[in-house]
Amino acid sequence: MAPTLRHGDALLVRRGGRPIRPGDVVVAVFRSRPGLLVVKRAVRPADGGWWVRGDNDLVTDDSRAYGVADVHGRVVARYWPRPGRLPRPAGYRRV
Repeated sequence: MAPTLRHGDALLVRRGGRPIRPGDVVVAVFRSRPGLLVVKRAVRPADGGWWVRGDNDLVTDDSRAYGVADVHGRVVARYWPRPGRLPRPAGYRRV
């Protein structure tokens, strides 16, 4: 799958609000790498955190490499350079 975001995109992130659902793009920190802030897609809840994955499986480091992540917010929109809402992949359903 092609990446939803590119390096340099400016994002609007919401903390709080509705709960995180599978398929949401989130800002998270891996428990095993506390200094690394990442933007990934939430897959499923796991051990008090979330299992997160990148959209491009061939080149991304995600929960497969670093384990559970703590979510700090949900990305609601990209406002620069291509404004708009972030698409939800076809494989994800609302829970």
